[in-house]
Amino acid sequence: MKLPNGPQTPQLVQILQWILNPMTYMEDCARRYGDIFTLQLTSPMVFVSNPQALQQILTRDAKEFEAPGEPLFLPTLGEHSVITVSGEVHRRQRQLLMPPFHGDRMRAYAQVINKVTEEIISQWQIGKPFCVRSAMQAITMRIIMQAVFGLYDSPRAQALEDILKIMLDRGGSSPLRALMLYFPALQRDLGSLTPWGTFLRRREQAYKLLYEEIQERREQADSSRTDILSLLIAARDEAGQPMTDAELSDELMTLLVAGHETTATALTWALYWIHKLPAVREKLLQELDSLGDRPDSNSVLKLPYLNAVCYETLRIYPVAMLTFARVVKQPLSLCGYDLEPGTQVMGSIYLTHQREDLYPEPKQFKPERFLERQFSPYEFLPFGGGAKRCIGDAFAQFEMKLVLATILSRLELALVDNSDVQPRRRGLVTGPNRSIQMVVKDRHQVQSRTLETISG
Repeated sequence: MKLPNGPQTPQLVQILQWILNPMTYMEDCARRYGDIFTLQLTSPMVFVSNPQALQQILTRDAKEFEAPGEPLFLPTLGEHSVITVSGEVHRRQRQLLMPPFHGDRMRAYAQVINKVTEEIISQWQIGKPFCVRSAMQAITMRIIMQAVFGLYDSPRAQALEDILKIMLDRGGSSPLRALMLYFPALQRDLGSLTPWGTFLRRREQAYKLLYEEIQERREQADSSRTDILSLLIAARDEAGQPMTDAELSDELMTLLVAGHETTATALTWALYWIHKLPAVREKLLQELDSLGDRPDSNSVLKLPYLNAVCYETLRIYPVAMLTFARVVKQPLSLCGYDLEPGTQVMGSIYLTHQREDLYPEPKQFKPERFLERQFSPYEFLPFGGGAKRCIGDAFAQFEMKLVLATILSRLELALVDNSDVQPRRRGLVTGPNRSIQMVVKDRHQVQSRTLETISG
Protein backbone atom coordinates (compact mmCIF):
# COMPACT_ATOMS: atom_id res chain seq x y z
CA MET A 1 0.00 0.00 0.00
CA LYS A 2 1.55 3.31 -1.14
CA LEU A 3 1.20 5.95 1.54
CA PRO A 4 2.06 9.68 1.38
CA ASN A 5 5.75 10.52 1.82
CA GLY A 6 7.29 10.81 5.26
CA PRO A 7 10.55 10.44 7.20
CA GLN A 8 12.63 7.38 6.34
CA THR A 9 14.22 7.08 9.79
CA PRO A 10 13.62 3.86 11.79
CA GLN A 11 10.21 3.48 13.40
CA LEU A 12 11.59 3.67 16.96
CA VAL A 13 13.35 6.96 16.15
CA GLN A 14 10.11 8.40 14.74
CA ILE A 15 8.16 7.34 17.81
CA LEU A 16 10.71 8.91 20.15
CA GLN A 17 10.73 12.17 18.17
CA TRP A 18 6.94 12.18 18.22
CA ILE A 19 6.82 11.62 21.98
CA LEU A 20 9.62 14.03 22.93
CA ASN A 21 9.01 16.96 20.58
CA PRO A 22 5.78 16.52 18.60
CA MET A 23 5.17 20.13 17.51
CA THR A 24 8.66 20.69 16.09
CA TYR A 25 8.57 17.25 14.47
CA MET A 26 5.25 17.98 12.74
CA GLU A 27 6.50 21.39 11.55
CA ASP A 28 9.69 19.85 10.14
CA CYS A 29 7.63 17.23 8.29
CA ALA A 30 5.18 19.85 6.95
CA ARG A 31 8.09 21.94 5.59
CA ARG A 32 9.54 18.91 3.86
CA TYR A 33 6.45 16.99 2.73
CA GLY A 34 3.60 19.54 2.66
CA ASP A 35 -0.03 19.18 3.73
CA ILE A 36 0.00 15.38 4.02
CA PHE A 37 2.70 13.01 5.27
CA THR A 38 3.06 9.63 6.94
CA LEU A 39 4.73 8.88 10.26
CA GLN A 40 5.63 5.33 11.26
CA LEU A 41 4.34 5.29 14.82
CA THR A 42 3.03 2.09 16.44
CA SER A 43 1.41 1.72 13.00
CA PRO A 44 1.57 3.99 9.91
CA MET A 45 -0.36 7.21 10.51
CA VAL A 46 -1.20 9.77 7.81
CA PHE A 47 -1.16 13.37 9.10
CA VAL A 48 -3.26 15.99 7.28
CA SER A 49 -3.34 19.79 7.70
CA ASN A 50 -5.15 20.90 4.53
CA PRO A 51 -8.57 22.45 5.35
CA GLN A 52 -10.29 20.94 2.28
CA ALA A 53 -8.95 17.49 3.18
CA LEU A 54 -9.97 17.98 6.81
CA GLN A 55 -13.48 18.83 5.65
CA GLN A 56 -13.57 15.62 3.62
CA ILE A 57 -12.42 13.58 6.64
CA LEU A 58 -14.61 15.20 9.27
CA THR A 59 -17.87 15.37 7.28
CA ARG A 60 -17.78 11.81 5.98
CA ASP A 61 -17.44 9.87 9.22
CA ALA A 62 -20.15 7.42 8.24
CA LYS A 63 -19.36 7.01 4.51
CA GLU A 64 -15.69 7.11 3.60
CA PHE A 65 -14.24 6.97 7.12
CA GLU A 66 -15.00 5.41 10.46
CA ALA A 67 -14.10 6.89 13.83
CA PRO A 68 -12.70 4.12 16.04
CA GLY A 69 -12.21 4.34 19.79
CA GLU A 70 -8.94 5.79 21.03
CA PRO A 71 -6.85 3.02 22.65
CA LEU A 72 -4.28 5.47 24.09
CA PHE A 73 -6.97 6.80 26.45
CA LEU A 74 -8.16 3.36 27.61
CA PRO A 75 -5.89 3.05 30.68
CA THR A 76 -7.09 6.35 32.14
CA LEU A 77 -10.70 6.67 30.96
CA GLY A 78 -11.81 3.03 30.70
CA GLU A 79 -13.49 1.01 27.96
CA HIS A 80 -16.91 2.70 28.25
CA SER A 81 -15.75 6.32 27.79
CA VAL A 82 -17.23 8.31 24.90
CA ILE A 83 -13.58 8.75 23.79
CA THR A 84 -12.73 5.04 23.72
CA VAL A 85 -15.92 3.57 22.23
CA SER A 86 -16.96 3.65 18.57
CA GLY A 87 -19.87 3.08 16.22
CA GLU A 88 -23.37 2.70 17.64
CA VAL A 89 -22.11 2.57 21.23
CA HIS A 90 -20.36 5.92 20.71
CA ARG A 91 -23.51 7.46 19.22
CA ARG A 92 -25.59 6.27 22.21
CA GLN A 93 -23.11 7.54 24.81
CA ARG A 94 -22.81 10.88 23.06
CA GLN A 95 -26.59 11.37 22.97
CA LEU A 96 -26.83 10.61 26.69
CA LEU A 97 -24.01 13.02 27.54
CA MET A 98 -25.00 16.00 25.37
CA PRO A 99 -27.94 17.60 27.27
CA PRO A 100 -26.04 18.83 30.39
CA PHE A 101 -23.59 20.77 28.21
CA HIS A 102 -25.91 22.89 26.13
CA GLY A 103 -28.50 25.64 26.35
CA ASP A 104 -30.08 26.77 29.57
CA ARG A 105 -28.71 23.82 31.51
CA MET A 106 -25.13 24.90 30.84
CA ARG A 107 -25.79 28.55 31.62
CA ALA A 108 -26.98 27.55 35.08
CA TYR A 109 -23.31 26.88 35.83
CA ALA A 110 -22.42 30.60 35.48
CA GLN A 111 -22.84 31.22 39.22
CA VAL A 112 -20.73 28.16 40.03
CA ILE A 113 -17.93 29.37 37.75
CA ASN A 114 -17.96 32.87 39.22
CA LYS A 115 -18.23 31.71 42.85
CA VAL A 116 -15.37 29.20 42.56
CA THR A 117 -13.14 31.71 40.77
CA GLU A 118 -13.80 34.34 43.44
CA GLU A 119 -13.01 31.82 46.22
CA ILE A 120 -9.69 30.76 44.69
CA ILE A 121 -8.40 34.21 43.73
CA SER A 122 -9.30 35.63 47.14
CA GLN A 123 -6.55 33.39 48.54
CA TRP A 124 -3.85 34.97 46.37
CA GLN A 125 -1.72 37.43 48.31
CA ILE A 126 -0.45 40.77 46.98
CA GLY A 127 3.24 40.53 46.12
CA LYS A 128 3.44 36.74 46.54
CA PRO A 129 4.18 34.84 43.26
CA PHE A 130 2.00 31.87 42.37
CA CYS A 131 2.08 29.18 39.66
CA VAL A 132 -0.61 30.06 37.13
CA ARG A 133 -1.22 26.51 35.96
CA SER A 134 -1.71 25.18 39.51
CA ALA A 135 -4.08 28.04 40.25
CA MET A 136 -6.09 27.47 37.06
CA GLN A 137 -6.23 23.73 37.78
CA ALA A 138 -7.62 24.49 41.24
CA ILE A 139 -10.34 26.64 39.65
CA THR A 140 -11.31 24.30 36.81
CA MET A 141 -11.17 21.16 38.96
CA ARG A 142 -13.47 22.69 41.55
CA ILE A 143 -15.84 23.96 38.85
CA ILE A 144 -16.12 20.56 37.14
CA MET A 145 -16.49 18.81 40.53
CA GLN A 146 -19.31 21.19 41.41
CA ALA A 147 -20.93 20.80 37.97
CA VAL A 148 -20.64 17.00 38.03
CA PHE A 149 -21.50 16.26 41.66
CA GLY A 150 -23.39 19.34 42.79
CA LEU A 151 -21.11 19.75 45.81
CA TYR A 152 -17.33 19.78 45.93
CA ASP A 153 -16.74 20.10 49.69
CA SER A 154 -17.88 16.60 50.66
CA PRO A 155 -15.11 14.31 52.00
CA ARG A 156 -15.53 11.95 49.04
CA ALA A 157 -15.37 14.74 46.46
CA GLN A 158 -12.29 16.18 48.17
CA ALA A 159 -10.59 12.77 48.19
CA LEU A 160 -11.40 12.31 44.49
CA GLU A 161 -10.08 15.78 43.67
CA ASP A 162 -6.82 15.01 45.53
CA ILE A 163 -6.24 11.65 43.85
CA LEU A 164 -6.97 13.00 40.36
CA LYS A 165 -4.55 15.88 40.90
CA ILE A 166 -1.80 13.42 41.89
CA MET A 167 -2.61 11.14 38.93
CA LEU A 168 -2.33 14.00 36.44
CA ASP A 169 0.56 15.92 37.96
CA ARG A 170 2.89 13.12 39.01
CA GLY A 171 3.72 11.11 35.95
CA GLY A 172 0.58 11.85 33.95
CA SER A 173 2.39 14.53 31.96
CA SER A 174 5.83 12.94 31.70
CA PRO A 175 7.41 11.58 28.49
CA LEU A 176 7.76 8.20 30.25
CA ARG A 177 3.99 8.01 30.72
CA ALA A 178 3.45 8.83 27.03
CA LEU A 179 6.00 6.15 26.11
CA MET A 180 4.11 3.58 28.20
CA LEU A 181 0.85 4.49 26.48
CA TYR A 182 2.37 4.00 23.02
CA PHE A 183 4.05 0.72 24.04
CA PRO A 184 1.55 -1.50 25.88
CA ALA A 185 4.39 -3.95 26.64
CA LEU A 186 5.69 -1.36 29.13
CA GLN A 187 2.36 -1.37 30.98
CA ARG A 188 3.44 -3.92 33.55
CA ASP A 189 2.36 -3.86 37.16
CA LEU A 190 5.53 -4.63 39.09
CA GLY A 191 4.30 -3.22 42.37
CA SER A 192 3.49 0.16 43.85
CA LEU A 193 7.06 1.42 43.50
CA THR A 194 7.00 1.19 39.69
CA PRO A 195 5.40 3.93 37.52
CA TRP A 196 2.67 1.76 36.01
CA GLY A 197 1.91 0.02 39.28
CA THR A 198 1.58 3.41 41.00
CA PHE A 199 -0.76 4.65 38.26
CA LEU A 200 -2.98 1.55 38.52
CA ARG A 201 -3.34 1.89 42.28
CA ARG A 202 -4.28 5.56 42.05
CA ARG A 203 -6.77 4.82 39.28
CA GLU A 204 -8.29 2.07 41.43
CA GLN A 205 -8.72 4.55 44.31
CA ALA A 206 -10.41 7.08 42.02
CA TYR A 207 -12.84 4.49 40.61
CA LYS A 208 -13.70 3.22 44.09
CA LEU A 209 -14.75 6.75 45.05
CA LEU A 210 -16.77 7.14 41.84
CA TYR A 211 -18.62 3.85 42.37
CA GLU A 212 -19.42 4.84 45.96
CA GLU A 213 -20.87 8.17 44.80
CA ILE A 214 -22.93 6.51 42.04
CA GLN A 215 -24.30 3.92 44.47
CA GLU A 216 -25.26 6.59 47.00
CA ARG A 217 -27.00 8.68 44.34
CA ARG A 218 -28.99 5.70 43.05
CA GLU A 219 -30.16 4.94 46.59
CA GLN A 220 -31.05 8.58 47.31
CA ALA A 221 -32.59 9.62 44.01
CA ASP A 222 -33.60 13.29 43.93
CA SER A 223 -35.35 14.55 40.79
CA SER A 224 -34.74 18.19 41.78
CA ARG A 225 -30.95 17.89 41.44
CA THR A 226 -29.44 19.40 38.28
CA ASP A 227 -25.81 18.31 38.57
CA ILE A 228 -24.42 16.23 35.71
CA LEU A 229 -24.27 12.95 37.65
CA SER A 230 -27.96 13.22 38.60
CA LEU A 231 -28.89 14.01 35.00
CA LEU A 232 -26.87 11.06 33.67
CA ILE A 233 -28.38 8.63 36.19
CA ALA A 234 -31.84 9.76 35.08
CA ALA A 235 -30.99 9.72 31.34
CA ARG A 236 -32.40 6.96 29.11
CA ASP A 237 -31.36 5.95 25.62
CA GLU A 238 -33.73 5.37 22.67
CA ALA A 239 -34.51 1.89 24.00
CA GLY A 240 -35.36 3.31 27.43
CA GLN A 241 -32.19 1.90 29.01
CA PRO A 242 -30.11 3.80 31.60
CA MET A 243 -26.31 3.86 31.80
CA THR A 244 -24.73 1.03 33.79
CA ASP A 245 -22.46 1.77 36.77
CA ALA A 246 -19.43 0.89 34.63
CA GLU A 247 -20.53 3.29 31.86
CA LEU A 248 -21.29 6.04 34.37
CA SER A 249 -17.95 5.74 36.16
CA ASP A 250 -15.96 5.86 32.89
CA GLU A 251 -17.93 8.87 31.64
CA LEU A 252 -17.47 10.64 34.98
CA MET A 253 -13.73 9.99 34.83
CA THR A 254 -13.70 11.39 31.27
CA LEU A 255 -15.56 14.53 32.33
CA LEU A 256 -13.38 15.09 35.39
CA VAL A 257 -10.06 14.58 33.58
CA ALA A 258 -10.82 16.15 30.19
CA GLY A 259 -13.18 18.72 31.72
CA HIS A 260 -10.59 20.45 33.85
CA GLU A 261 -7.10 19.66 32.55
CA THR A 262 -7.59 21.14 29.08
CA THR A 263 -9.41 24.28 30.21
CA ALA A 264 -6.80 24.92 32.91
CA THR A 265 -4.07 24.82 30.26
CA ALA A 266 -5.98 27.17 27.95
CA LEU A 267 -6.57 29.64 30.81
CA THR A 268 -2.87 29.51 31.70
CA TRP A 269 -1.89 30.41 28.14
CA ALA A 270 -4.54 33.16 28.01
CA LEU A 271 -3.26 34.86 31.18
CA TYR A 272 0.32 34.55 29.90
CA TRP A 273 -0.46 36.23 26.57
CA ILE A 274 -2.73 38.91 28.08
CA HIS A 275 0.00 40.00 30.50
CA LYS A 276 2.91 39.53 28.13
CA LEU A 277 1.31 41.91 25.64
CA PRO A 278 0.19 45.13 27.43
CA ALA A 279 -1.87 46.31 24.44
CA VAL A 280 -3.99 43.13 24.61
CA ARG A 281 -4.56 43.54 28.34
CA GLU A 282 -5.50 47.21 28.02
CA LYS A 283 -7.97 46.57 25.21
CA LEU A 284 -9.55 43.74 27.19
CA LEU A 285 -9.92 45.87 30.34
CA GLN A 286 -11.52 48.67 28.34
CA GLU A 287 -14.03 46.20 26.91
CA LEU A 288 -14.86 44.82 30.36
CA ASP A 289 -15.25 48.34 31.73
CA SER A 290 -17.69 49.15 28.93
CA LEU A 291 -20.22 46.78 30.50
CA GLY A 292 -20.63 49.08 33.49
CA ASP A 293 -21.76 47.90 36.90
CA ARG A 294 -22.88 44.33 37.53
CA PRO A 295 -22.71 42.77 34.06
CA ASP A 296 -24.47 39.45 33.58
CA SER A 297 -22.91 36.38 32.02
CA ASN A 298 -24.66 36.89 28.67
CA SER A 299 -23.03 40.32 28.31
CA VAL A 300 -19.61 38.88 29.09
CA LEU A 301 -20.07 36.03 26.62
CA LYS A 302 -20.89 38.47 23.80
CA LEU A 303 -17.74 40.61 24.21
CA PRO A 304 -16.02 40.45 20.80
CA TYR A 305 -12.45 41.12 21.91
CA LEU A 306 -12.65 38.68 24.85
CA ASN A 307 -13.92 36.09 22.38
CA ALA A 308 -11.05 36.89 20.00
CA VAL A 309 -8.47 36.55 22.80
CA CYS A 310 -9.89 33.13 23.74
CA TYR A 311 -9.91 31.99 20.11
CA GLU A 312 -6.35 33.17 19.49
CA THR A 313 -5.24 31.38 22.67
CA LEU A 314 -6.81 28.15 21.38
CA ARG A 315 -5.30 28.71 17.93
CA ILE A 316 -1.66 29.46 18.64
CA TYR A 317 -0.94 26.53 20.96
CA PRO A 318 -4.00 24.24 20.87
CA VAL A 319 -4.22 21.93 23.87
CA ALA A 320 -5.17 19.03 21.56
CA MET A 321 -2.57 18.71 18.80
CA LEU A 322 -4.64 16.32 16.69
CA THR A 323 -8.16 15.30 15.83
CA PHE A 324 -9.10 11.77 16.83
CA ALA A 325 -8.00 9.20 14.26
CA ARG A 326 -10.18 8.07 11.36
CA VAL A 327 -9.84 4.84 9.38
CA VAL A 328 -10.49 4.74 5.61
CA LYS A 329 -13.51 2.51 4.83
CA GLN A 330 -13.37 2.49 1.01
CA PRO A 331 -10.75 3.54 -1.56
CA LEU A 332 -10.57 7.33 -1.82
CA SER A 333 -8.35 10.20 -2.89
CA LEU A 334 -6.98 12.66 -0.32
CA CYS A 335 -4.63 15.53 -1.25
CA GLY A 336 -3.83 13.72 -4.49
CA TYR A 337 -3.01 10.39 -2.82
CA ASP A 338 -5.07 7.24 -3.30
CA LEU A 339 -5.71 5.71 0.11
CA GLU A 340 -6.81 2.12 0.64
CA PRO A 341 -9.24 0.80 3.28
CA GLY A 342 -7.58 0.40 6.67
CA THR A 343 -5.38 3.49 6.31
CA GLN A 344 -5.30 5.54 9.52
CA VAL A 345 -5.68 9.29 9.04
CA MET A 346 -5.37 12.07 11.58
CA GLY A 347 -5.97 15.81 11.26
CA SER A 348 -3.17 17.97 12.67
CA ILE A 349 -4.92 20.77 14.53
CA TYR A 350 -1.55 22.30 15.42
CA LEU A 351 -0.28 22.46 11.83
CA THR A 352 -3.60 23.77 10.52
CA HIS A 353 -3.49 26.58 13.09
CA GLN A 354 0.07 27.41 12.03
CA ARG A 355 -0.67 27.78 8.30
CA GLU A 356 0.67 31.08 6.94
CA ASP A 357 -2.02 31.19 4.24
CA LEU A 358 -4.71 31.20 6.93
CA TYR A 359 -2.95 32.98 9.77
CA PRO A 360 -0.21 35.39 8.60
CA GLU A 361 2.65 35.51 11.14
CA PRO A 362 1.23 32.44 12.89
CA LYS A 363 3.75 32.58 15.75
CA GLN A 364 2.47 36.02 16.75
CA PHE A 365 -0.43 36.33 19.20
CA LYS A 366 -2.96 38.51 17.34
CA PRO A 367 -6.56 38.35 18.58
CA GLU A 368 -7.54 40.87 15.88
CA ARG A 369 -7.36 38.16 13.23
CA PHE A 370 -10.61 36.75 14.66
CA LEU A 371 -12.28 40.15 14.41
CA GLU A 372 -11.21 40.64 10.79
CA ARG A 373 -12.53 37.41 9.33
CA GLN A 374 -14.40 34.23 10.12
CA PHE A 375 -12.70 30.87 9.87
CA SER A 376 -14.39 27.67 8.82
CA PRO A 377 -14.62 24.65 11.20
CA TYR A 378 -11.81 23.08 9.13
CA GLU A 379 -9.48 26.08 9.45
CA PHE A 380 -10.00 26.64 13.18
CA LEU A 381 -10.73 23.43 15.06
CA PRO A 382 -9.38 23.47 18.63
CA PHE A 383 -12.07 20.99 19.70
CA GLY A 384 -11.73 18.63 16.74
CA GLY A 385 -14.69 17.96 14.50
CA GLY A 386 -17.14 15.49 13.06
CA ALA A 387 -18.56 12.62 15.11
CA LYS A 388 -15.73 12.93 17.64
CA ARG A 389 -15.91 16.68 18.25
CA CYS A 390 -15.43 17.50 21.94
CA ILE A 391 -18.79 17.37 23.75
CA GLY A 392 -17.71 20.01 26.26
CA ASP A 393 -16.56 22.65 23.75
CA ALA A 394 -19.33 25.14 24.55
CA PHE A 395 -18.88 24.64 28.29
CA ALA A 396 -15.10 25.13 28.02
CA GLN A 397 -15.44 28.42 26.12
CA PHE A 398 -18.18 29.60 28.49
CA GLU A 399 -15.97 28.80 31.50
CA MET A 400 -12.88 30.37 29.94
CA LYS A 401 -14.58 33.70 29.32
CA LEU A 402 -16.18 33.98 32.75
CA VAL A 403 -13.01 32.99 34.62
CA LEU A 404 -10.89 35.48 32.68
CA ALA A 405 -13.47 38.26 33.08
CA THR A 406 -13.65 37.66 36.84
CA ILE A 407 -9.86 37.57 37.34
CA LEU A 408 -9.14 40.63 35.18
CA SER A 409 -11.95 42.62 36.77
CA ARG A 410 -10.84 41.88 40.32
CA LEU A 411 -7.04 41.84 40.16
CA GLU A 412 -4.08 43.58 38.61
CA LEU A 413 -1.58 40.85 37.80
CA ALA A 414 1.94 40.80 36.34
CA LEU A 415 4.26 38.11 35.01
CA VAL A 416 7.25 37.41 37.25
CA ASP A 417 9.33 36.45 34.21
CA ASN A 418 8.46 38.02 30.86
CA SER A 419 10.66 35.68 28.77
CA ASP A 420 9.06 33.52 26.10
CA VAL A 421 7.27 30.28 26.95
CA GLN A 422 6.95 27.49 24.38
CA PRO A 423 4.53 24.54 24.13
CA ARG A 424 5.58 20.98 24.90
CA ARG A 425 3.93 17.60 25.20
CA ARG A 426 2.02 17.05 28.42
CA GLY A 427 0.85 13.44 28.39
CA LEU A 428 -1.43 13.10 25.34
CA VAL A 429 -1.99 16.86 25.08
CA THR A 430 0.18 19.99 25.29
CA GLY A 431 1.09 22.63 27.86
CA PRO A 432 3.71 25.31 28.65
CA ASN A 433 7.34 24.12 28.76
CA ARG A 434 7.99 25.80 32.11
CA SER A 435 6.11 27.08 35.12
CA ILE A 436 4.50 30.47 34.48
CA GLN A 437 4.65 32.55 37.64
CA MET A 438 2.49 35.61 38.24
CA VAL A 439 2.06 38.05 41.10
CA VAL A 440 -0.90 40.11 42.33
CA LYS A 441 0.01 43.81 42.20
CA ASP A 442 -3.32 45.20 43.36
CA ARG A 443 -6.96 44.37 44.00
CA HIS A 444 -9.44 46.51 42.10
CA GLN A 445 -11.93 48.37 44.25
CA VAL A 446 -13.69 49.91 41.24
CA GLN A 447 -17.35 48.82 41.28
CA SER A 448 -17.55 48.60 37.49
CA ARG A 449 -14.89 45.91 37.53
CA THR A 450 -16.68 43.48 39.79
CA LEU A 451 -18.60 40.55 38.47
CA GLU A 452 -20.10 39.46 41.77
CA THR A 453 -23.56 39.17 40.34
CA ILE A 454 -22.80 37.31 37.14
CA SER A 455 -25.77 35.03 36.63
CA GLY A 456 -27.44 33.07 33.90
